[in-house]
Amino acid sequence: MSKRVLITGGAGFIGSHLALYLLRHYPDYEVIVLDALTYAGNRANLREAEGNPRFRFIQADVRNREAVHEAMQGVQFVAHLAAETHVDRSILNPDAFITTDVYGTFVMLEMARHMPVERFLHVSTDEVYGAIESGVCTEEAPLRPTSPYAASKAGADLLAQAYCKTYHLPILIVRPSNTFGARQYPEKLIPFFITRALNDLPLPLYGDGQQRRDWLYIDDHVRALDIVLHRGQPGEIYNIGANNERTNLEITRNILQILGKPETLIQFVQDRPAHDRRYALNTDKIRALGWQPQADFDDALHATVIWYVQNRDWWEPIVRERAEYQQFVEQWYGMRQSASGR
Repeated sequence: MSKRVLITGGAGFIGSHLALYLLRHYPDYEVIVLDALTYAGNRANLREAEGNPRFRFIQADVRNREAVHEAMQGVQFVAHLAAETHVDRSILNPDAFITTDVYGTFVMLEMARHMPVERFLHVSTDEVYGAIESGVCTEEAPLRPTSPYAASKAGADLLAQAYCKTYHLPILIVRPSNTFGARQYPEKLIPFFITRALNDLPLPLYGDGQQRRDWLYIDDHVRALDIVLHRGQPGEIYNIGANNERTNLEITRNILQILGKPETLIQFVQDRPAHDRRYALNTDKIRALGWQPQADFDDALHATVIWYVQNRDWWEPIVRERAEYQQFVEQWYGMRQSASGR
């Protein structure tokens, strides 16, 4: 059956992968991407879709009511991914996270409740649960965010749940773990360290490097979004994780090994404030829908590293020419290096 899908943040890392996936797998679907093209949005991420009559791109901000209202015309499915997502940046500038992640979500919900939207998929994060010292976290666990980013996403989650209960909006919420893969903006751990190692620059690793994350490959993440969008029960929350727990130090060493670079590039720096030690999810609920991760972690990490090796034209203009990126790296990591005496 033909559907029109609106993807916010669709020029970003996860959103662009979702847009291309839906175009490939649903030949009768029309995909509309709404993206403000802030620093992490990139039209090049959607190059494969350009010229496709079933694809349309709208440059607009989710905080713009008129633009969202216009983009949502005739839409049956909404996948809301537009957000500020980098914890480090949220510590430096929490304002952008509150206005985009919370108010932007409010605008999306408010516009959707006046439209015949059949499903509204809100993409959150496992960080809303806070640190998990042991065991795994179910969807019923209390929200204990520790960073402005995680708090903004928790606020958006609660708004979405409120709109589901108050206005009967068909909300589906997903809380995925740390995701990696091709076309991820080079400020997140894996692409940041890959691109710096390729340029033989120090890799600033927080604290002792023993923070643990469950790593989810982008292909598995997008398949999970597809399954929840089509099979999930409105009003429910679904954790998405692949049971690939690794410490940041392990990830760093793996990247260096794949690239044939020395571990002397690792530079331990002062940890960031309120850095959660560990995240871990119970994913029984989404697995009951028929999803399970397919990617082997080591193979997926290797493929990701090779993508950055072979696509320097995608990331080099960002790290070499974009003043905003350079200023952020210098400000944020310069503070950490100075505090650690390096």
